[in-house]
Amino acid sequence: MGGTLAPESDAQAYRRRMARRREVQQQRVASRNVEKGLVIVFTGHGKGKTTAALGMVLRTVGHGERVAVIQFIKGGWQPGEARALQAFGDAVTWHALGEGFTWETQDRERDRELVQAAWTRARGCLADPGLRLVVLDEVNVALKLGYLELDQVLEGLALRPPLTHVALTGRGAPEGLIERADLVTEMTLRRHPFREQGVKAQAGVEF
Repeated sequence: MGGTLAPESDAQAYRRRMARRREVQQQRVASRNVEKGLVIVFTGHGKGKTTAALGMVLRTVGHGERVAVIQFIKGGWQPGEARALQAFGDAVTWHALGEGFTWETQDRERDRELVQAAWTRARGCLADPGLRLVVLDEVNVALKLGYLELDQVLEGLALRPPLTHVALTGRGAPEGLIERADLVTEMTLRRHPFREQGVKAQAGVEF
């Protein structure tokens, strides 16, 4: 007469679930064998779009690859990240080609000219086979304001070598760019101390 099986303990059940999860994950990873340069868009009203792109910069440099960052609109000051990335020498080139936010410059034609100059620099970087990642910071804002045309950006993306990634940041990414992108993340604003508490922009948080 056979005995009854002892009930499975919580630890045993957990190990069984994790073993099954590992098996499924391994199968999923093994089936993904395509390597390509990605078009990555960080947009939305929430904070963290440039920060997310700079996280990619650090990872890329950590793997021994070279990166270029081109800042549209911004550029009236040197943010903390620009100073920090100087430590990586030639691995990171930083081009801040704006003169500040549009409500500060108050010169639409001048802003448009600077954006077009930044785009010329960006096209050169996008076509450079020595760069693994190109960050176009606040380019979505330049598109939204009409300082840059979507067709220009799409044409530039087509210049990239097969394994070059590009990250495009800024609010209001146009639908045509979102459709072209391989990965799109939209930051959602839930709370912000500047608006709700009167807290000013602070070093290490905003710049």
